[in-house]
Amino acid sequence: MNILEAIILGIIQGVTELLPISSTGHLTVAGKLMNLISNNKPQEWTAFMAVIQLGTMASIIIYFWKDLINILIYFWKENVKSRTKFNSQSLQSRTGWFIIVGTIPVVMIGLLFKKVIEGAFTKELYVIGINLIVFAIILAAAEKIGKRKKTEKDISLPDSLFIGIAQAFALIPGASRSGTTITGALFCGLQREDAARFSFLLSVPAVLASGLLEFYESLTWLNNTMWINLIVSTVTAGICGYIAIDFLLKYLRNHSTFLFIYYRIIAGVLILLLIWYNFIQF
Repeated sequence: MNILEAIILGIIQGVTELLPISSTGHLTVAGKLMNLISNNKPQEWTAFMAVIQLGTMASIIIYFWKDLINILIYFWKENVKSRTKFNSQSLQSRTGWFIIVGTIPVVMIGLLFKKVIEGAFTKELYVIGINLIVFAIILAAAEKIGKRKKTEKDISLPDSLFIGIAQAFALIPGASRSGTTITGALFCGLQREDAARFSFLLSVPAVLASGLLEFYESLTWLNNTMWINLIVSTVTAGICGYIAIDFLLKYLRNHSTFLFIYYRIIAGVLILLLIWYNFIQF
């Protein structure tokens, strides 16, 4: 990998991680086209994708830093210092509980199926192509069924658990973390912008933990050149991620997610056609 390729991958990660279109799918296709994925060492590519997620995670933390600080402060005050009853807690403290509850499913499933996720299944392009289409259809169903009457203030513990279970499906290549969580939130009746906001907040613990773990485990195979490429990709992903967050929140105030649904279906069909005609190897 050279610097230009690292920048391109960082841009792809930053944009596709935070829009509901699957960063794993786009990065894997890009890696295949650039001949960067080794069939003998698929875990290195998986680790690379996980580590540069720290760039997009940094963009989420920077964008929502006031919200995150308030969540931590009020959660500490109302659960550790004063032991306030849940129903009497502030929105910020309750949001802390929602994030905890919503993170449990992805942690449990991630630990149970870590080897499968990091194995050959991760780089199977036909799986990615199919899942881009399947989860686009599910998102379309959420758009049609969801009542979109709830705001962040109306989220409940069952809602957060359901959205957390939806987030766990993001472990499947081609699903998209923001896509599955926004889908789950729409099914729960949240308005689109509030669904996206909660999706971003919910992603912080899981993505931060997985990124740091993969970074630690990747230290054994990182050399000086890899370090430079990884840093370049991560920084680029962070910058592009911040722009993507701002775009998505503003876009969803007045628009549906069908732009992304149509894009996912087209991208999925295109990947399957490329495989069918042997332009890329799955």
